[in-house]
Amino acid sequence: MNDRALEFTGERFTPECVREIRYEHLARYAFALELARGKRVLDAACGEGYGSAMLASAAASVVGMDIAEDAIAHARSRYGARPNLRFERSDCTALEVTPASFDLVVSFETLEHVAAQEQMIAGFARVLADDGILIVSSPDKRTYSDISGFRNEFHVRELYRDELLALLAPHFPNVRLFGQKLLFQSAVWNLDAESRTVAATTLAESATAPRVGLDYAPLYFIAVCSRRPLPSLPDVALFGDREESVYAHYNGEVRRNIAAGGRIAELETELARLRGEPEVKPTTR
Repeated sequence: MNDRALEFTGERFTPECVREIRYEHLARYAFALELARGKRVLDAACGEGYGSAMLASAAASVVGMDIAEDAIAHARSRYGARPNLRFERSDCTALEVTPASFDLVVSFETLEHVAAQEQMIAGFARVLADDGILIVSSPDKRTYSDISGFRNEFHVRELYRDELLALLAPHFPNVRLFGQKLLFQSAVWNLDAESRTVAATTLAESATAPRVGLDYAPLYFIAVCSRRPLPSLPDVALFGDREESVYAHYNGEVRRNIAAGGRIAELETELARLRGEPEVKPTTR
């Protein structure tokens, strides 16, 4: 395995990225992992290759495809030693693949980067076996751009919820739509047995009691699609890293801010002294 990092340009995620973006991207592949078990998998627009490698830990075989030559070269160098994983250069809007070659196709945060979205989804449907499953993710234009006022320079065409569903419907009569968003949660879990059920509540600022469920506007959509009835899927999927890297960064920032605040107070006191201003002592009660 080659540990050389692929340059982060903002267009694609790399596993060296930290904080929120890491949780968002890794969680999508973790969500797909069980559906990949024992299957022939296509990771379309695989980028750096980290997700293809994760899926290869469970799948019978994984093909990672990307249009960028540098990404494919990097993926082959870094992950290509796995016997059930290979990488190929290909345009995901014009797949040159034998029909029904895959049992699972995943393509995360790809739709918004291409104009030929209808052509891409049709191609995914063509390369899937009759009982195959497609998992795609895409930002919700309403929350990602409209409400936030943010514009991603790499996005060509973002979709609203109804537009995403309309795009998928001609090819997949069965679609289960999930929302994805980083949340600040307090987790409570059973230490005496393996967790089997999840109970979630959300408290609004003006409410006196929490509401059952995750009552948030999603930032991203994850659609699980098929021509046949979908298998059992979790209602809630949680993902985290044991090192709690987001917390580590947050705590580091808090410590730096506290240290900076103390230093600023010292400098303000010194400045007041130089100006001959009376020292202001904190009041006590």
